[in-house]
Amino acid sequence: MEMNMAKNPAPAPAEGTFEVGYERVAEVFAHQLKTEEIGAGLAVYRSGQCVVDLWGGLADRKSSRAWERDTRIVVFSVTKGFAAMALHLLADRGLLDWSEPVGTYWPEFSQSGKSKITVGQLLGHRGGLAFLDTKLSMDDLTDPSRYPKVLEAMETQKPSWRPGEDQGYHAITFGMYARELFERIAGESMGAFLRREIFEPLASDVHLGTPQSEDSFIATLYPPATPSRVFRMMTSATLEPESTEAFVLKEFLDRKSTMRQAFTNPAIPGNDMTLYNKEPVRRSELAWASATGSAQGVARAYLPFSMEGSFEGRQFLKAETLEPAYRRLGWSTHDRVLQKPLGWSNGFLKEERHLFSPNPESFGHAGMGGALGWVDPVNEISFGYVMNKMDWHVRSPRAVALCRALYESTALIEGR
Repeated sequence: MEMNMAKNPAPAPAEGTFEVGYERVAEVFAHQLKTEEIGAGLAVYRSGQCVVDLWGGLADRKSSRAWERDTRIVVFSVTKGFAAMALHLLADRGLLDWSEPVGTYWPEFSQSGKSKITVGQLLGHRGGLAFLDTKLSMDDLTDPSRYPKVLEAMETQKPSWRPGEDQGYHAITFGMYARELFERIAGESMGAFLRREIFEPLASDVHLGTPQSEDSFIATLYPPATPSRVFRMMTSATLEPESTEAFVLKEFLDRKSTMRQAFTNPAIPGNDMTLYNKEPVRRSELAWASATGSAQGVARAYLPFSMEGSFEGRQFLKAETLEPAYRRLGWSTHDRVLQKPLGWSNGFLKEERHLFSPNPESFGHAGMGGALGWVDPVNEISFGYVMNKMDWHVRSPRAVALCRALYESTALIEGR
């Protein structure tokens, strides 16, 4: 593939560069930085070469610290994509079979009606384990001495629907079950494995379990104020009663709904989502939400997944191991939790084609608030977007706008 690699300076107020043919992406990023962001970064690779490398704004408002190319932030559920990467590497090495019952690798999991749940069903959010009945605190999940309580809660949990027959986003429990499954097989922490096998070889600054030495790179997180978020959702529900946000609000107001239970255990003190960007959560390997990284770090972590498993001569995993991720292995027209059409393939999110990518082969994972990491293997694209001003929508309009701008770029339209 021939590409014009002439560097262009980012349009104000953004910093960085982009290649010829990606002007539309740079324009949208700069506009959003001026009108909607506090601080943000965007990185796009195509065929292994960085074609968009943009950043700008503030990492911290109080100190006026600038957002730099290597500024990092907690990426919430983008973390789930990294967990899926780790499990794909185990599958590639013959250590994990998607069609096997989870109990093959984790015998205690099989109790309470879970003996037939396969690895693929669990990672596809179809195991009926979207929430836990045992009430947990964030301390339970970040203090290793309390882990036996968490483990017992996972192992004794009964499915809330017949496994395999429905789908509901396992917002928190996905990471809990995925990490335990991984560590039962690999015999080491998921964070350490990811650093050694993926992040470090790819020069990615992503960490699952962020060490203190990286703290100076972390930006301040700014979630939407709770009253403001509720007001906006209620307004959306009134004006657009068939919108995803309207369905989400309705479900969240029902204390017994799957959606509410999936997001509220463990309880977050004061509903303060900045907790995920601070100690001790940042130090913990919470495989559903605690990874940190820059836009460059996210995009670089996905590089081999955009190029049939290889990058710069190294085969990270075989093409045939990755091929199932190109297809929708599971799909729901109305997910029980997120209240919208979507699906998964062995842990990777498969979104509606009008959102992130028009190509059905694309996969990755979005994070609460707007962070996003995904690949388009058709165009060999690896995409990373992070920001510190969280959005209240189920899918951030800012992230979607950047994705659409990418596919409106002349470089993709003209196939160069």
